[in-house]
Amino acid sequence: MGQVRNFEARVFRALHREPPQSKVHRLAFWLLIIYLALIPERLLPGNAGAFFQWVSFFILLLLLAFCIPLVWRWIFGRFLWKLRNRLIVNYLLMGLTPVVLFVLLALIALYGFSGQFAIFAAASAIDAQMERYGAENRAFCVHVAHFLATHPGSKTISPPPELESTAPGKGDANLRLAAFQDGKAIPIVPAELQADIPEVPSWAQNHFRSAVLDNGRLYLRAINMQTVDGHTTTVITSALVDKAGLDEAAHGIGRIEVLPNLPMSEETSAGGEQARVVLSKPSPPGIKAKINQHELTREEIRASSITGGTLPSAQSFYDIPITFYAPLGTTDWATGKTHNTPTIVTSRPSLLYQRLFITSLQIATVVQDILIAIAAFFAVLELIAFIMAVRLNRTITRSVNDLYDATIEIDQGNLVHRIKVTRNDQLAALSRSFNRMSYSLERLLAEQREKERLQGELAIAQEVQANLFPQGAISLPMLELHGACYPARTVSGDYYDFLTFDDSSLGLALGDISGKGISAALLMATLHSAVRAYRYAGEEMVSVGNQFSAMAAEKIGAINGSNGNSNGSDPFLKPARILAQLNRHLYRSTQPEKYATLFLAHYDGHTSQLTYSCGGQLPPLILRCDNSVTQLGCGGTVVGLLENPSYDQGVERLMSGDILIAYSDGVTEPENDFGEFGEDRLIDVVRRHRHMPLDAISEQVMQSLRNWIGGQEQPDDITLVLARQR
Repeated sequence: MGQVRNFEARVFRALHREPPQSKVHRLAFWLLIIYLALIPERLLPGNAGAFFQWVSFFILLLLLAFCIPLVWRWIFGRFLWKLRNRLIVNYLLMGLTPVVLFVLLALIALYGFSGQFAIFAAASAIDAQMERYGAENRAFCVHVAHFLATHPGSKTISPPPELESTAPGKGDANLRLAAFQDGKAIPIVPAELQADIPEVPSWAQNHFRSAVLDNGRLYLRAINMQTVDGHTTTVITSALVDKAGLDEAAHGIGRIEVLPNLPMSEETSAGGEQARVVLSKPSPPGIKAKINQHELTREEIRASSITGGTLPSAQSFYDIPITFYAPLGTTDWATGKTHNTPTIVTSRPSLLYQRLFITSLQIATVVQDILIAIAAFFAVLELIAFIMAVRLNRTITRSVNDLYDATIEIDQGNLVHRIKVTRNDQLAALSRSFNRMSYSLERLLAEQREKERLQGELAIAQEVQANLFPQGAISLPMLELHGACYPARTVSGDYYDFLTFDDSSLGLALGDISGKGISAALLMATLHSAVRAYRYAGEEMVSVGNQFSAMAAEKIGAINGSNGNSNGSDPFLKPARILAQLNRHLYRSTQPEKYATLFLAHYDGHTSQLTYSCGGQLPPLILRCDNSVTQLGCGGTVVGLLENPSYDQGVERLMSGDILIAYSDGVTEPENDFGEFGEDRLIDVVRRHRHMPLDAISEQVMQSLRNWIGGQEQPDDITLVLARQR
């Protein structure tokens, strides 16, 4: 299967086309390959070539069947891709299709009504002739009956003077008469008026009026009977239906064609069913038409037909010929059975219109003018509706095209592109919405770039701040140290530091800046720099003091109980004094609302004494080796809020195994449904794991905090400093 797909892909790539994806497309491709492969086999001689020709023909049919949906899909994919073309097709289906169907229905109905009216007019003309013949026959019958009653034994009879106009050459040349008394024929003089009717048919009735078929010829005949003195007189008027007679009947109608000499089926002849006529348009000789189950050539039909009248030329383009077929009720003269003779009437709308309004031609002209005016008015309305539809369609397609062009511009990165909106509709609102979207996208991308820039700067700030914290493991021979800071955001406002003086003493600092984020981190860096500055300033003071007054240094060392240690002049020996100096510095250099909490301590390894001062910071704790807890609460208010606050300092002695716990409010203040984490839980975690290394204890505290917070965001910076006396 993979090789087949590869072959298809190579062929279509050679033709610069995409390989087929659908099953129909692939089957059509392989049918084409097979059809082309069979071309040489079709050239083989004999039965083999004929066999392959049939196979090729069958494959060609299958190929065409598979190509139909592909061509249909291609046409719709290309032609209906644009919304304009889809709307046009939609309008055609919704608007034009019902109109076309209605117009076709109206034209078919009008054609049928016109044909029926033409048939009605032709039948009325023939009936009028029948009535005229019937009236004359009735008068002649009365004349003959009375003449025979008053002239018994008369051998001939002649028409009365008032009927002499019917004599040959004076009236209807086809009119003939026949008279009978008690079934015996009475000759008519002159002999030219004598009808070729030897006897009265047995089925004859008084007042008979109908077209009859006698010896293959069509006649209009009327029968009247009159009984006088016990003798029954029968008079028959017969008029041959020929071109002259049909010319008179077709006057003002068009052309009438009667087909009398067609063989009739027994059912039709006996039951009087309508003749079924199927005629085609003019065709070559030999083409047959089916009439009453008999197939006849057009030559046979034309030879037996009687045609009268002429079809005038059309008065306008819509004055088309209207041909309609109808049966003419005909009686078989020999049997008296009725059947239908096919009759074809061809007329024009103009002739039928004139005949319809024959009694009021002036009104017909007015009606015609009104109809023309209404048609013109409707045409103007249709033109206006078409123009409105085109304009409406153009507004829709223009809006969609503008949206499409705008999406292309946005896709290419041109975010400043805007759609020009001049209307006030839903599509215009959509365009405005797109403009707002592109503006928002442009603004969001700008904000994203700014955010990325800030993130980069924050990453640098985080890296710089990480360098401010103590690097590497710091410890004294008699004291273990560990510190950790976990920012709530990228950078932290918490601060801790270890300041080593020599192998036996160090300074310890832990602070918390008000607020979070960048401003707190900047103030933290300021505080860090200030504390470090006082630390290095202390070293410089000690160095200068050693050079100029060794005696003073020894005195200072004796006063501070450092056994003459050179660190006796270090300002960190008095954390309260440093807090006061830092307070003045922050108060004068920062905004009024900015402040910090700070814990400073100095540890002397020789005496294991911790001198400290707490400036608003949560009091650190000493977890004694006997699990008792000492709180380091000596100090004062926060740093940087007031101008000249006072700070106290305290001294605690650390015993082996004692653990100093200094922490920010981010350790004890996180909450859940059970309240704050609290100082007691912190002490409990440290107490349970006090035998572990300090970094492991710190990790246990953080794990407990994470479990306490759960899935919530870390609310504040978390800083924890641990120190354990060896």
